[in-house]
Amino acid sequence: MVHIKNKAEIERMRAAGKLAAEILQYIEPFVKAGVNTLELNDLCHEYTIKRGATCAPLNYKGFPKSICTSINDVVCHGIPKATDVLKDGDIINIDVTPILNGYHGDTSKTFMVGKVKPEIKKLVADTEKAMWIGIEQVKPGNRVNDISNAIDDFLTANGYGIVRDLMGHGIGKKFHEDPQIPHFRQTRLLTKLEEGMTFTIEPMVNLGAYNVVVSKSDKWTVRTKDGKWSAQFEHTVLVTNKGYEILTLPSQ
Repeated sequence: MVHIKNKAEIERMRAAGKLAAEILQYIEPFVKAGVNTLELNDLCHEYTIKRGATCAPLNYKGFPKSICTSINDVVCHGIPKATDVLKDGDIINIDVTPILNGYHGDTSKTFMVGKVKPEIKKLVADTEKAMWIGIEQVKPGNRVNDISNAIDDFLTANGYGIVRDLMGHGIGKKFHEDPQIPHFRQTRLLTKLEEGMTFTIEPMVNLGAYNVVVSKSDKWTVRTKDGKWSAQFEHTVLVTNKGYEILTLPSQ
């Protein structure tokens, strides 16, 4: 069931989203060759706690860390660790979700480390563009499948694999609420968008095929099945009376 947010809830969502954006801005200068992902995790954790919030991923269904750090062929849910040291040419998606006053703000960004190959740069740029194409479909009366199909039209034409096993999601008091937001073509009508809905748009885009595998050892890390690299961007979006408001937009 989709929960429509009232004015008070929307204000809390704005505050949580603003903090999520601030965390990504804060961590960006630390994303460089030689830094390990546990260091990035600890910095984000401390920043979040100092601002009176908690980290939603920590202990969520057993997840052991405060953020997700997904490098190169890791699609999502990478677990920060001291042995994962960033190298020149890597890409890393950092996904943060603070809980502030009982509400979640969820955002992620793929960062490029040093000099990245041209095809990887294009993957990152096209993934971000795909997210924006999806966001542009958000307005009352449109449906979730309008978001899905617009993203698919762009990415499939450019030869990418769009991950199907993981999707965007409603968000609010709970980390994951209805509706689900697929980023690949849908042949049926999905949920109609209404003012007051909040959800994430977060395409996971592979250089190769869309197929993914989950680590058998840690039960969390999702990788591309063919080993090719993957990128992701994510914003939390509010449906307004005329269109949308991005709740996790960083301040300039």
